[in-house]
Amino acid sequence: MKTRILALITFTLAAVLVGTTPAPAATAQTVELAAPAGSGLPPYVAVIKPVTAKRLASSWREGCPVGPDQLRLISLSFTGFDGAVHRGELVVHADLAVEVARVFADLYFNRFPIERMETVDKYNSDDDASMAANNTSAFNCRPITGGTAWSNHSYGRAIDINTVQNPYISRSGAVYPPNGAPYVDRTQNAPGMIHAGDATEQAFTTRGWTWGGFWQTPIDYQHFEKP
Repeated sequence: MKTRILALITFTLAAVLVGTTPAPAATAQTVELAAPAGSGLPPYVAVIKPVTAKRLASSWREGCPVGPDQLRLISLSFTGFDGAVHRGELVVHADLAVEVARVFADLYFNRFPIERMETVDKYNSDDDASMAANNTSAFNCRPITGGTAWSNHSYGRAIDINTVQNPYISRSGAVYPPNGAPYVDRTQNAPGMIHAGDATEQAFTTRGWTWGGFWQTPIDYQHFEKP
């Protein structure tokens, strides 16, 4: 009887300890890649960190399909329209963070120019304002354009790049952002534009991402997603 009671106490204590042991916290990761010889570029560096609800600010709220613990903040190198190297920030799903860091390494080494890269909370999470500023961004808890279902941006599984040079064209022909109208003509090869078969499109699609530039209607030249 004493043995049985002692065993029961030991089992109960073990269960309590297991139930109260905190899960290990996510740690920062760094992706650092040397630039090709003769490129004149410094090494590419991306730092991946956990992100909090406070840092996500207006881009996240209770009821969103993923929580902050499922997202990561990436600070990474990119080349600007001025040819200089800059640092930008993206929030993406944790499962895609390292892959996204490597995708943008390809863009960096190919000197694909990006005007700016800020998290959408800098624009009060207003997608129209972010697009008008030609901002490259990822996570934003919002419905799909013109609908009510969650956008893949709400899961951190979509990225919009150079939104002015790569506009969204609705089924009715409306252009978003409106200042992207000059770039509806895709025969142009202006800096920052994305075209089928180019290095930017390939950096994503060879890793299993879908490009909105291949859609029939709407057409979303800025948009890459990996559901």
